[in-house]
Amino acid sequence: MHDVALFRTMHLERFHAEPDLFAAPGRVNLIGEHTDYAEGFVMPAAIDFATLAGISPRADGNIVVYSENYKTERTFEASALPAAAGHHWTDYPLGVVSILAGEGHTIPGFSLSLWGDVPLGSGLSSSAAVEVATALAVTSLIGVTYPGPVLARLCQRAENEFVGASCGIMDQFISANGAKDHALLLDCRDLSFILAPIPENVALVIANTMVKHAITGGEYTTRRAEVEAACAVIAGHRPGVRFLRDATVDDLEQWGHEMTPNSLKRARHVITENLRTVAAAQALIRRDLPELGRLMAEAHRSYSQDFEASCAEADAMVSLAQDLPGLIGARLTGGGFGGCTINLVEQSQAAVFAQTLAARYAAQIGIVPQVHICHASGGAHRLA
Repeated sequence: MHDVALFRTMHLERFHAEPDLFAAPGRVNLIGEHTDYAEGFVMPAAIDFATLAGISPRADGNIVVYSENYKTERTFEASALPAAAGHHWTDYPLGVVSILAGEGHTIPGFSLSLWGDVPLGSGLSSSAAVEVATALAVTSLIGVTYPGPVLARLCQRAENEFVGASCGIMDQFISANGAKDHALLLDCRDLSFILAPIPENVALVIANTMVKHAITGGEYTTRRAEVEAACAVIAGHRPGVRFLRDATVDDLEQWGHEMTPNSLKRARHVITENLRTVAAAQALIRRDLPELGRLMAEAHRSYSQDFEASCAEADAMVSLAQDLPGLIGARLTGGGFGGCTINLVEQSQAAVFAQTLAARYAAQIGIVPQVHICHASGGAHRLA
């Protein structure tokens, strides 16, 4: 995480006001991809990359947002917020403010500074970290407190309704509710969750393929539509099936012929991924790391072949890790179409693992990757 004292000074020098400071982490998903919007199960962990937010009140009725990452500042009238996204990085904090205003809160003028070290476009939820950090900052300013799950839902709405990205609840939920040294098995239907301890001798090695993706349209939206179309076919025979969470592999065997080939494959991924995710949490809880690794490998094959959301670079990154000492499991994580792989690695082997994997990938693909050794962190919070 960035230097908190330096961040405080930056805000003070720019806005001539002492800020209240907040942090919200990015996340890595250990298993459970594209199951969240099917009301299924996911198992992310918050990581020690985060977005810092500094906020102070203003007397001129303006909202001024500054990003240290982009080195840019924009000003908006608090009483006349934009009604729609402007396809700019400020859409994420403004979306949160817009949702809070829609909940009936009076939004005063304020200065907001943002500074994050979550790698952009890598599938580690930099946008959710911005949203949750902003939400904590603004609700603190207006004297409102929301429980973590409710705050996460408000931030998801900001991304769905204002930004225009059809994401599920996972990213915002883990950023708001993560627990140190634990993964979180989330039931995306009712937002109940259990914590699964990550053994202290296990590191989260995140390998960035350096292939970036966007989720506001295109492939992500197409995959989601294919999932929903498959669900509609099953629901035509079993009205109780509202989401693929309610469906089974037997349903696909009976009625898969009524789906397009792509919808059938997408549904097979989602249905089996739900089963794998619950099993993976159980494996963590009983410290069965070989079983967890097997499930991660199976999940990557499904993500690559059935959901077709991987890419040559990500498949290579996973393949190149397989025979390295210390590996427990490896797979592509995040929304797909690039981004990062998550590698669970024995802590004692993590440094050599990271160096060797980076060298292998650079030699084969011709791109020098970023590889980070991380650990599960706590969720969003106020900084002292």
